[in-house]
Amino acid sequence: MTAPLEGIKILDLTRLLPGAFCSMILADLGADVLKIEEPGRGDYARWLPPFIKKESSNFLSINRNKKSMILDLKREKGKEIFLRLVKEHDVVLESFRPGTMDRLGVGYGEAKKINPMIIFCAISGYGQDGPYKDMVGHDINYLGVAGILGITGSSDGTPVIPGVQIGDIGGGSLMAAIAILGAIVARERIKKGQFIDISMTDGAISWLSIHAGKYFADKLIPTPGKMLLSGEFPCYQVYPTKDKRYITVGALEPKFWRNLCLAISREDLIVHQFAAGEEGEGVTKEIQDIFLAKTQKEWLETFEGLEVCCGPVNTLEEVFSDSQCTSSGDAC
Repeated sequence: MTAPLEGIKILDLTRLLPGAFCSMILADLGADVLKIEEPGRGDYARWLPPFIKKESSNFLSINRNKKSMILDLKREKGKEIFLRLVKEHDVVLESFRPGTMDRLGVGYGEAKKINPMIIFCAISGYGQDGPYKDMVGHDINYLGVAGILGITGSSDGTPVIPGVQIGDIGGGSLMAAIAILGAIVARERIKKGQFIDISMTDGAISWLSIHAGKYFADKLIPTPGKMLLSGEFPCYQVYPTKDKRYITVGALEPKFWRNLCLAISREDLIVHQFAAGEEGEGVTKEIQDIFLAKTQKEWLETFEGLEVCCGPVNTLEEVFSDSQCTSSGDAC
């Protein structure tokens, strides 16, 4: 089977996570990705521990299927080589601060003179224009501005930093990959390339879709830990077990909630699926006490074969030994 992006050539000037994850997706789809790294340091991810045979595990995890070369874009010879590469490639991916590529003399304006079909994608924290465009930042800053930290955490109002980089990957990498794929398709129709401006903050804001829709309708500020899918109701919770592990419950549909109540011998709770406020807290506490009576393993065995929308909270070790992950044909 032919890889969908076979024959597409990409120049990747990015460092660390957002750009690397994007170009990895494209490389996995068959694109020929050439990383351009600066002399001396290269991609900063190369120096992040832990190491496997002197190679950073961080770098290896997001840079498979790529080639690499060192090029100094601050030197005339380096610029000359880069622009020659632009002529032979389909996509340029960069993640410098807005305006950096133009100041170096290798921005989109110069690139499209050499190759009108070039697709030039710039990933940055806040985009190429706007009042924040020159501000430095990282994932946590973008999530704060985007309002995601403001609705993530417990009901006491203390924000919780997500365990994965939503701004970098969700707002940056994935948005860039989708946009690049769209530009490749469009190029066949319009017979020219284009410039793509990816703001990780804007991308993260788009993740607020259902929350924003609700806010625009009722003007109520969401409370962390008290929203439909973040702890407001007993049917959508994380419950501790006897062995200090956790079980996820996502029984949003009435049939799944009913099945769960029957499985824990509490048919009387069926009518309290969406209990809120003090009533909801009371029902949640009752279910919590029930889950504390058995270990996680015992509950998983109890629910096996039942349609209850329950599952474990896995450690990383358990993730990569889980049969779902190890089964043939799975992405893991």
